[in-house]
Amino acid sequence: MPKHSRRRLPPPVLALLLQIAAVALAGTAQVIAYRSGIALPLLAFAVVCGSIAALLSWLLQMDRWWLPIQFIFAPALVTTLTLSVSPSFFLAAFLLMLLVYWSTFRTQVPLYLSSNKVWLALESKLPDTPFTFVDLGSGIGGVLTHLAQTHPHGHYHGIETAPLPFLWSWLRIKFGCYHNCSVHWGSLWHSDLSRYDVVFAYLSPVPMAALWDKARQEMHPGAVFISNTFAVPEHPPQESIKVADLHSSTLYLWRF
Repeated sequence: MPKHSRRRLPPPVLALLLQIAAVALAGTAQVIAYRSGIALPLLAFAVVCGSIAALLSWLLQMDRWWLPIQFIFAPALVTTLTLSVSPSFFLAAFLLMLLVYWSTFRTQVPLYLSSNKVWLALESKLPDTPFTFVDLGSGIGGVLTHLAQTHPHGHYHGIETAPLPFLWSWLRIKFGCYHNCSVHWGSLWHSDLSRYDVVFAYLSPVPMAALWDKARQEMHPGAVFISNTFAVPEHPPQESIKVADLHSSTLYLWRF
């Protein structure tokens, strides 16, 4: 499959196609082995399928976090079917995932949570005078509530599109009495970045080029754009900060 064609496929679609290909390859190998008197147990066959799917995902350069998902999928499916898990469990799990990863298929931006050490690194880049801050994809509100406590002279806004993280952060702000915080349910693409002095994002590689164009068009002179982990293609940051957390995060900064 040509590289440019693969990139047009959403990662979940590509992952599913690779699972199907893995089953086909493993099934062909099993038929050949069966003729020699070798028959794998169902769970062992599922492990082979998972291994092939993970290998294909690595060869096609999918994001690394897809590899364990691809490996685990078939064995987990066989295990749950063997244990006769109630269908209601799968329905509940599906609904929960839907509430958490509401628009991931469309935006290709999964739920990432910034570490406490990233919060601390952000503190050093906030103005000493009153300012406005927005977290694009604010998740459960950790960044907002932390900075609201350490820098109370700021006004903090979050934008989140997934229902459950939005509700969590809204309750967190409401009952935590963070009067200089607010969170809105909606798309970051509908927000006006000209309102903010500091724009923070922890998204994925996919939307960074479009987000940079939006920031460049809307952000006012003197404003700061900060991205956690994901850089802007072909636009080197003016400053970068290495963070010694579990993910070896890096903050990339651009000043307008």
